[in-house]
Amino acid sequence: MKSAFQRVLAGFVLILGLLAAQTALASDEKKIERFLEITGFDVALDSIVIGAEDAPAILGQDPGAFGVIWKKMVLDVMDPAEIRADARTMLEAALDDADLQVALDFYGSDLGQRLVVAENASHREKSDDQRDEAGDSLLSALEGAGAEGQARLDLFRRMNVAIDPQGLSLRAMQEVQIRFLLAAAAAGVVRLKMDEADMREMFRKQEPELRAAIERTSLAGSAYTYQAFGDSELLVYVEALESPAMRRVYELMNAIQFEITARRFEMLAARMAGLLPSQEL
Repeated sequence: MKSAFQRVLAGFVLILGLLAAQTALASDEKKIERFLEITGFDVALDSIVIGAEDAPAILGQDPGAFGVIWKKMVLDVMDPAEIRADARTMLEAALDDADLQVALDFYGSDLGQRLVVAENASHREKSDDQRDEAGDSLLSALEGAGAEGQARLDLFRRMNVAIDPQGLSLRAMQEVQIRFLLAAAAAGVVRLKMDEADMREMFRKQEPELRAAIERTSLAGSAYTYQAFGDSELLVYVEALESPAMRRVYELMNAIQFEITARRFEMLAARMAGLLPSQEL
């Protein structure tokens, strides 16, 4: 039988263990929060709302026709605090500690922070027509600048491959649209003229044209976003992105952003029931 002292000691050891576990959990949460901020992933997640504002266009509707009601609905469903909380939960479950540290070390550097500032500004200007025009002009200038321009464009292409090595961004975009349409149909917002298999086949046939358009848009966006950086700085960035750890980090971030976007679009479709007249697509 344990003495009173032994019971107290055992209890003290248990409390220390619980405190250590809680401290480790708090430490992990702080690392994830720092990861979101220092990589700019938090701002990238916030930009999901920009695409959601145009969601009725997927259903053949004019987003502007719904006025304030639609904007309020989008802001409610695409709540930044909820989206970031979802991302934190997914990152805590899946982000390897060593990979996390690699990302923190790079983006915590002077170059890393300057890159994040530029990328955050680009995310916030995503729907800015002037920004798109400026990017197109910069891209055209690089295309006409001979070998020097091509060298810079090659860096942008390497960057895009490193961030999305399997080229899944187009498939993810299509999947979001498909899940949104299916959710809208389930909610009675639309009556689909084709089944899911036919819809996927239609999207598959559109891939070559869309992929070419996305590549050009991406290059124009890079030309605009990184215009203040020299080729040597971009090379350092590209080589960092091409490391196995950073590739895994971006693969995870891409997957998280896709899944959150798809889920939120499905929620938006369900909320649209009663707001839109039923129609055929």
